Amino acid sequence: MARNESKILIIAGTGYIGSYMVKASIKLGHPTYVYSRPNSSKSELLNEFESMGAVIVNGELKDHEELVSVLKEVDVVISAVAYPQRFLPSDFGCEEDKISVLPPFQAFLDKKKKIRRAIEAANIPYTFVSANCFGAYFINYLLRPYEQREEITSQLPVLNFEEDIGIYTIKVATDPRACNRVVLYRPSTNIISQLELISLWEKKTGRTFKKIHVSEEEIVTLSKTLPDPSNIPVSILHSVFIKGVTMNFDIGENDIEASVLYPDVKFTTVDELLDIFLYNPPKPAHAAFE
Repeated sequence: MARNESKILIIAGTGYIGSYMVKASIKLGHPTYVYSRPNSSKSELLNEFESMGAVIVNGELKDHEELVSVLKEVDVVISAVAYPQRFLPSDFGCEEDKISVLPPFQAFLDKKKKIRRAIEAANIPYTFVSANCFGAYFINYLLRPYEQREEITSQLPVLNFEEDIGIYTIKVATDPRACNRVVLYRPSTNIISQLELISLWEKKTGRTFKKIHVSEEEIVTLSKTLPDPSNIPVSILHSVFIKGVTMNFDIGENDIEASVLYPDVKFTTVDELLDIFLYNPPKPAHAAFE
């Protein structure tokens, strides 16, 4: 094994963002292990991982002995489960220690904060990743390119392409400079308002969309009246597109922005990501909050 290779275990590697982590880890040359449930419904994806060189480990998260035995065999553990192991817990979103959001989303983040505090208290080496918004996910959600709609509902986020999130996360997971630090993915090229995003998409498609404004009061009301967990997505929209939580705080003294660590690795810009949607659009996905 080359000196810069680490054995990486990815839990929930068949999930939405987990699959990007697995492919990035293999691409960067790390021996990659995927912890998957027996009789997984994602057999086609697991076969693809195996053909790329990944090792599939079958087991349940509640199977403590099996999980511990696997942990002993690897150098880095990345957890990509919907709720949250050097250890990278399932953050990959907003920087939960620095923001305040509506109660449904806050309750979701509080569970992740508990994991952070437990890791710190146990003195487990960690890297907390704040990847901000999954670019392809939110473009699919907001612009609905698959539906060829003429109406777009209008609500300063940071939109990062999931392939880049995978690459950067594998790099920070094995970088001593990122140990026991928060790493934020906040490239200046990917900071864009929703109206700017819509304007770019109109120019690329040659179409003009009817914008429908939804007030903050309507969003707040929905967060209070929708049942669990349907109230979480609207609370996320409120925090990201109305309150701008991905950009409304300064990067801390012990935190670092990913592009500073790797100036030679370029994030896909929002403009470039929209070009991908024109010619080879990523499929829509659904987030799990239960």
